[in-house]
Amino acid sequence: MDLLLAHAYFLAEDPAEQRIMRPHPPLGLLYVSAHLKSCGLDVGVFDATFRSHRDFAATLERERPPVVGIAVNLMTKRHALRMIAAARRAGARVVVGGPDPPYHAEAYLEAGADVVVIGEGERTLEELLARPPIRGGPAKPDDLAPIAGIAFRGADGAVVRTPARELIADLDAQPFPDRGAVDIPGYLRAWRERHGVGTVSLITARGCPYTCTWCSRSVFGETHRRRSVANVADEVEGIVDRYHPERLWYADDVFAIHRGWTLSYAVELERRKLRLPFECISRAERIDDDVADALVSLGCFRVWIGSESGSQRILDAMKRKVTIDQVREAAGRLKRRGIEVGMFIMLGFDGEGLEDLRATVDHLKRTAPDVFLTTVSYPIKGTPYYRQVADRLASRGAWADGTDRDLIVRGLPVRRYYDFARRWMTAEVARDQHWRRRRYVRAARAASSAFVGRLGMAVTGQWREP
Repeated sequence: MDLLLAHAYFLAEDPAEQRIMRPHPPLGLLYVSAHLKSCGLDVGVFDATFRSHRDFAATLERERPPVVGIAVNLMTKRHALRMIAAARRAGARVVVGGPDPPYHAEAYLEAGADVVVIGEGERTLEELLARPPIRGGPAKPDDLAPIAGIAFRGADGAVVRTPARELIADLDAQPFPDRGAVDIPGYLRAWRERHGVGTVSLITARGCPYTCTWCSRSVFGETHRRRSVANVADEVEGIVDRYHPERLWYADDVFAIHRGWTLSYAVELERRKLRLPFECISRAERIDDDVADALVSLGCFRVWIGSESGSQRILDAMKRKVTIDQVREAAGRLKRRGIEVGMFIMLGFDGEGLEDLRATVDHLKRTAPDVFLTTVSYPIKGTPYYRQVADRLASRGAWADGTDRDLIVRGLPVRRYYDFARRWMTAEVARDQHWRRRRYVRAARAASSAFVGRLGMAVTGQWREP
């Protein structure tokens, strides 16, 4: 084995996800695996989702990989640090990548990583593994310096960052994710046992060109690169033939971002007679009548919209580039076509006040999404929002014991305030929906009673249509 790829998400360590049970395999890692295998490298994948740290240690002992690559996001750092230590004890060199390491490179190197990959990992790992030093013996700075898109410790101990690597332009040239390296049937079983349907995820594009100040772009940058309609349709066809899922999850940052692509994709899948129910995330202003019709044709049953707030002032501060009216119009457009609307709401953005929270409650009542999820904003290192509040940040503890979610922005209410705000918001919206349903039922009963009365009169000849 040239390389063991792993990620640090353990389902058994996540009580919230155990209740929800909507696990998905690590697509990013599977793209890297497929790319490296296409280069002739012997790659193993440790999928941590249904496994344990003990399983990881046993895999290291059994396989003795010379290099271990670990994908890390904001929520998996604690487990990743344990895995780095285990890999070092097993004598492996350690490479880390993913959304979190680029802005904490020094800390990950201090924790035992040899190299931090910044940006997309396929070509960077290909080049790293082509250099013998990373696979045997200490890697010298002179050996690593020519490789774009990495961070490592130089001869003097200082962190060296090489120039950024160009992003992959032709996504169609990349192989499909290496789903055969993980237990996709196990994921389907987990879904079916909890929800009655099995779901497989895929992405049609990389990157997001929007400017939301709180969003991290440490892997795909600020560009948007799409795969061709035919290429995505081929992947869907392969997924259906091999795994027979009941549903799909399009995991793009913004599905249907390109109007022409979406309309063409609907035509192509209809031509191939491929129609699986799916859900996705999109933006309100991308959904016009034609796009909404295309989503119906494709089988979409739910669209998640990042509404974030019902206050236009807060949306503008976030640089969301969307209006409240656009969100409401898109929601109505989808619901009229029988597509459920999900919404993401972010509380606690810097500058938010009680009037903004009230505006958000009013927005939810008027828009009436089928479901909405709330989160409390937190500054992710490397984002504009982090820089905006950097001089007011305080940490709850040591970096190794927490995440950016544990940072406190001085001047904002405490988390308990937002816990109350969330419960209040949920209760207010639920009460409004309850009374709407009751009014609807009363109106429906009255209409039914009037119809039955008129029918009886018509039968007896007492009533005639004017």
